[in-house]
This record gives sequence, structure tokens and C-alpha cells, in this order.
Amino acid sequence: MEKKMKCVLILLLCSPAASPVKHSLKFFSTETSGVQSIPEFVAGALVDEVQIGDFNSVRGAELKKDWIKFFEDHPQHLEWYSLQSHDSHHFFKATIKTLRQRFNQTEGVHIIQRMNGCEWNNETGEINGFNLYSYDGEDLLALDLQTLTWITPKPQAVLTKLRWDAQKTRLELNKNFLGHRCPEFLKEYLQYGRSFLQTAVLPSVSLLQKSSSSPVSCHATGFYPQRAVMFWRKDGEEIHDGVDPGEILPNNDETFQMCVDLNVSSVTTEDWSRYDCVFQLSDGDDIITKLDKKVIRTNCGKIIPVRENPSDRMISIIAAVVVPVLLILFAVVGFAVYKKRKGRNSSSPLPGNTAELLEKLKRDPHIQTLDPENNVQISS
Repeated sequence: MEKKMKCVLILLLCSPAASPVKHSLKFFSTETSGVQSIPEFVAGALVDEVQIGDFNSVRGAELKKDWIKFFEDHPQHLEWYSLQSHDSHHFFKATIKTLRQRFNQTEGVHIIQRMNGCEWNNETGEINGFNLYSYDGEDLLALDLQTLTWITPKPQAVLTKLRWDAQKTRLELNKNFLGHRCPEFLKEYLQYGRSFLQTAVLPSVSLLQKSSSSPVSCHATGFYPQRAVMFWRKDGEEIHDGVDPGEILPNNDETFQMCVDLNVSSVTTEDWSRYDCVFQLSDGDDIITKLDKKVIRTNCGKIIPVRENPSDRMISIIAAVVVPVLLILFAVVGFAVYKKRKGRNSSSPLPGNTAELLEKLKRDPHIQTLDPENNVQISS
């Protein structure tokens, strides 16, 4: 299971960057059952990984400051989001109840999540829609827009899949929203936010180490937007052995931070110069930091990375893209689920490449798909 990193350095350096060719509008929704101290339902919307706002079942909708003017001028958008969130809340609540029966589960902490939305290539005009569900941190259902059927790797979800496949009106609504309305929304948001969505903020990058025997952590903080990768290289080639990647986490100033560790216990002094850390942000230039003992900040300094206990991978992925308020929510719920399911590895419920997920699911011999030739009795 991947380890989360919490780094406490907040610095930033501004620089412009080019707009990416592929743009996205994503909606993240989470319903929890069995936790009384937090909202049952939370949701967030992101344009090119930049958050527009969020909604929860206690206080309603809250917009990010850059988007307040847009929704004041387009109140029908905010009304639509609020209505959709209320409907999703009730739908998810009923779905958890059904899934608990299907999985033969008792009451307690259970989580259902959905990521849906669209991607638009502004050069080719290609549009890709996606609608993915996870349950308790594992892939549950994915909509194949080519066949307008649901795909599931879980035998317990077959009845749900068949029932959803039979809901033709709902399938057509999904197809219309993901293929038409969502891209229209996305283009409107890109037009409105072109001044700030295309502005990149480069990070401060540091090398950190607790002691001479600890891994060296390459730490980048203060970057924006979230579309970033960071890795270690040896002789100019990316390496994976001895490398421990961390998650992208939010800072309290709406920028982001991330760390990636390199185990240097087997690296000789002569070979240190062969290693470097590379940070990449969107389409901007790489930031390359050479592995050099002279620039490493150690435990003697004031700034060191602090490792937390591993939590459910599902929660860490969502927490990396949602506002700090939602981060607290998912962390609490994720820890409860982690304790309940300790010892089990869970797959990512929200993969970045939906097409790859669908192809993977289709190739799985245990996958459940609907044969239109069969007359199947469908139960709720």
C-alpha cells in the first residue's frame, strides 16, 4: 500500500505555463454510512483539476472565490448542481443499503463514491465521458458509453448492474450529459476561467533527510495547479527500485505539495552525482535537483517530512484533489474503513485513465457484462 507523506514547507515561485490540449470537468461524490459526526454526503467539481466548489448535505454549496462571479451571473448552474447533489445523496443512500445486502454486510462504516465527467481535446475535438463507482475502496461499476451497459468486476454487483442496464432512460440521460452537456459546461468554464486556469505556479524544491541512514526525500511545495509528477532518475533514466512515491496533498493557500523518497543506503558516495530528482508541472519546463549531500536539509534543521500511518488508498486519492474541508472528512472515514478492512489491499476507485480501466475490466474473465440475447430476470 502506498504511503502518504505530510510535508510542512510552504514556499512558492510564480511562472506562466502553456494551456494543456486536453481539458477535463470532473465531479467527485461520496456517501458515507455509519459515521454520525460528519456529513453523509459530500461532492466537489473540478475544471482541469482546479476546484470550482463543493457541496455537503449539512451546509449546502460553497464556491471557490474565483468562481463566485460566474455563478452569480449563471444562477441556473448553481441550482442544477444543488439539485443533482440532493438527488445523488438520496440515490447513494439507497444504493449503500442495497449493496450491504448484496455483500452480506452488517451495519457500520461503508462508503460509495462516484467520479463522473468528461474530457475534451481542444485540438482534435475528441470528447470522452466517464462514470465510475467504487464501494468501500474497491472498483464497483463503470459505464461503457459505447455499448451503454455497466461493467462490474464484483459478482455481488451483478444484480445491480442488470437493473441499471435495464433503465434505458437513465442510460440515455447519462449518454447525453457525458457526451454533450458536460463538454458544454466545460467550455463555458474554460472561457470564464482562462485568466487563472492557465496560470501555473512553480514550487520550491528541497532535499530532506531525517538522518544519514534515512531515505532522501525530494519535496516540492507551493505548486499550482495539481497536474504534476515527480520522480528520481539515475544517469538520466527514471528509476523505480528504492523509490517511494508520495501523494499530492493540498496546502492551506490552495497550492499543493508532494514528496518522493529515494533509498540511498546502497548508493556509494561516488555514485550520488548520477542521481537527480525531476519535477514536472503541466507543460512547463522540468525542475531538476541533483542529489547532493551539501544541499540536503537534515533532522538538525527545522523542516523535515513527517510520515503518517498508512490509510485507505481510496481516501488518499480523493484527498489529493478535494479541498481541506473534504480532506478531513475523507481522512476520518477512511481511517474507520481502514481499521475495518485492515490487512486487505484495495485498488484505486478513481483511476486517471478511464479508457484503460474499461479495457481492463472487459479483459477480466470474471467480469459481468450483459448478453442482450438472454432474457434475464432482474431484481432490485
